[in-house]
Amino acid sequence: MNMDNTLNESGPSRPKRLCSMNRNYEQQIEQMLFNSDSDENYDFTDSGSEYEFENTEQVSDDFESDTEIANNVPSVNTQSSTNTNNDGDWQEEEIELSNFPFIKRNEMLVPIEGKINPIDYFFMLFDEHFIKLLVDETNNHAETEFLRVGSAPRSRISDWKPTDKDEMLTFIALIIHTGTIKLNRLNDYWKTHHLFNFSCFSNYMSRDRFLNLLRCFHFALNIETNNQNLPEDRLYKIRPLITYFNNKMNTIYYPKKELSLDESMVLWRGRLQFRQYIQNKHHKYGIKLYMLTEPHGLVLKFAVYVGVLDDLGGKGHVANVVLHLMSEKLNNGHALYMDNFYNSFDLASKLIEKKTFCTGTLRLNRKNTPQDVVESKLKKGETAARYSQGVMIGKWKDKRDVGYISTEFKNNLILSKNRNGKEQFKPEPISNYNRFMSEIDRQDQMHSYYPFTRKTIRWYKKIGIHIIQMLLMNSFYLYNQYHTGPKISLYDFRLSILSELLPKNPKPRSFSVSHTNHFPKTHDVGKSGRPNRKRCHLCYSKGIRKDTTYFCPSCPEKPSLCHQPCFKNVHK
Repeated sequence: MNMDNTLNESGPSRPKRLCSMNRNYEQQIEQMLFNSDSDENYDFTDSGSEYEFENTEQVSDDFESDTEIANNVPSVNTQSSTNTNNDGDWQEEEIELSNFPFIKRNEMLVPIEGKINPIDYFFMLFDEHFIKLLVDETNNHAETEFLRVGSAPRSRISDWKPTDKDEMLTFIALIIHTGTIKLNRLNDYWKTHHLFNFSCFSNYMSRDRFLNLLRCFHFALNIETNNQNLPEDRLYKIRPLITYFNNKMNTIYYPKKELSLDESMVLWRGRLQFRQYIQNKHHKYGIKLYMLTEPHGLVLKFAVYVGVLDDLGGKGHVANVVLHLMSEKLNNGHALYMDNFYNSFDLASKLIEKKTFCTGTLRLNRKNTPQDVVESKLKKGETAARYSQGVMIGKWKDKRDVGYISTEFKNNLILSKNRNGKEQFKPEPISNYNRFMSEIDRQDQMHSYYPFTRKTIRWYKKIGIHIIQMLLMNSFYLYNQYHTGPKISLYDFRLSILSELLPKNPKPRSFSVSHTNHFPKTHDVGKSGRPNRKRCHLCYSKGIRKDTTYFCPSCPEKPSLCHQPCFKNVHK
């Protein structure tokens, strides 16, 4: 055929060839998706359980039937009997799943005799070590801020006085109370205008003192202020609080058999390397926390996602997160419930090796998912399932296809009710997943009732205040679980704590300073344009010659002293 004639020929032949090419291309893409592994090919920068191929956050609500369920139990679809994947043979016949006994006991690990009031459970989590950490690091950072800003007469930091345990508890109480009384600006809490005039704030702390404490509120030593290399840990500014929370919950309480794993967002819109964007969230920007919880909301352990360079990031990210959060609970027979962001055949197999059950929804494009289940054509109410190596993977047809996985439950249909009281037959893994995951979102919901959302707060302070709120929530859950009286609401629990930390008749604030405050100051600038350097008094007494630009203007002799550690050692 002549080439010119071919190029000029008319008719439907070219569109047909294009359609054929498009179909081939679509088939190739579909095959790549089915063969992909979520841990290796999923972009975790915008990850989250909300970004799903099947919307399975609340299966019981999203997949209800439109009509009443018939009395007959829906049939289980039976197509081909076996299917081979990369990890072994999938078979339709039911096999015996693992039967790990739960060898621990749900209990408090510390004595609770005599702890009858909310404040007792509050101080169980906010112990002296925690308050001392906040006091010491806040005072250290205030000293750094004083040196950075100087003694400018109009600067608030020039009036800084070291804080102590009692004042820190008052400061924490006022932060908690800003969630009870919601105002747009922090300054509004101290306004004397008749529309405001909240004396409960001004009676306990002046506005400038509160803002000074908030400015200097700190949890770890600033590495950059001591001319040290920045650590690889991106969370070093908040790491002591993360470690404290996880260790504290591990030492005072052991949970029940059923555990849930999900994520939460700390709102943050500013510039940050590990800020997350989740499109389907109401608040799309923030810092993502992975949390191991009990189904009713008690947080047992959490981790902050800081990107692919972290130990938990990169290849195998999901499995790393799950195994890290479960590290103290493995080999004890726990049952872990997760949504389809986490679940996969490979992770379920790893958990079986650690004597831990796994149940939840599943994305059907995960690697090693049986093709018989993926490709099965089901009628409404039908299921298809396959078994391999102690893992059951199934699909249920409701309003749409729902994938699920379990190492504890078989593919049995049971009658269950949704929140509207409507009965429906569901696979047992789905029914139990809804039962133990439905309460986990209450953690974010409860925090949203009493927020501390200030746009000008630095990211690590936001996480620190969020950790304080989680400790408060955990003390509330433990109080309702173990005290002998009737349960109380979170609102009443918070008011009880505030009444103890902010007594009805506060001590009058003293405006006179009973002791001299010692802050370092730099020597005058010399001819070179730099501050003069003089011999460190303390180093010289030890036979060491070391020059410094700092001295103490409050001491009678005004001695020159190295900023770290001589100045602090002299003024202990």
